Amino acid sequence: MQRSQHQAQSCLEPLNLAEGDLPLRLMLIPGGEFVMGSPKGEAQRDEREGPQHRVVVPRFLLGQYPVTQAQWRAVAAMPQQERELKPNPSRFKGNNRPVEQVSWDDAIEFCARLAAQTQRGYRLPTEAEWEYACRAGTETPFFFGETLVPELANYSCGSTYGPRGVKGKKVGETTAVDHYGVANQWGLVDMHGNVWEWCQDDWHGNYEGAPEDGSAWLDENNSTTIKVRRGGSWDDDPRYCRSAYRGYDSRGLRDYDLGFRVACPAPRTLAL
Repeated sequence: MQRSQHQAQSCLEPLNLAEGDLPLRLMLIPGGEFVMGSPKGEAQRDEREGPQHRVVVPRFLLGQYPVTQAQWRAVAAMPQQERELKPNPSRFKGNNRPVEQVSWDDAIEFCARLAAQTQRGYRLPTEAEWEYACRAGTETPFFFGETLVPELANYSCGSTYGPRGVKGKKVGETTAVDHYGVANQWGLVDMHGNVWEWCQDDWHGNYEGAPEDGSAWLDENNSTTIKVRRGGSWDDDPRYCRSAYRGYDSRGLRDYDLGFRVACPAPRTLAL
């Protein structure tokens, strides 16, 4: 893993990529404490987003972008661990577009192959890690602020959020993960919209009894078929793209608005 300076601190994971393909860049997410969930006064809030609770999250690395189709192909060519992976599963083709039509189990296999190849602990982010990283110290509905506008993200912009929201022409498909180029404080891009992102956690209807240490909230035998997804997509109204919104799907579902990004423990050499 090669350390680089790219605004916030980051690492590059070398993959067999062609010229012009975005590298797998992981941003250093500093450890800290935040309030997870949405306040009761947030517009279009859902009860599944509460109760708000404080969570302490250790530092970790998180992909700057959702996994791209080029990155997916590179890892799909690595030795199989538990299951086969299709090299080109996506409906909307493009090397630097996010991979989609991948199930939670497919994403787990991707992480397992990459971990075996690199000897680093690649995995999906926990739900707490995802929201903490998305917010990057903010408390507004989006890390941009109080609303979402078509110039900032790929979502169904025929509807608006909040009094300052504006309508636009819906893109109707995924876009390259660097298309909008608007990063939060920790260098993360595409956290709102484009594709939903799988998390480790089993689905729970609210936060009653949720972990407060940033770990994945898993049922005792971790055999549930319902998993958490975050971030909204190109096909979703802005309310579903908020930092606090929680979605879920069957772990076996493959859809053209479902992707993921990878997480990894932070090496000691990347000290803040």
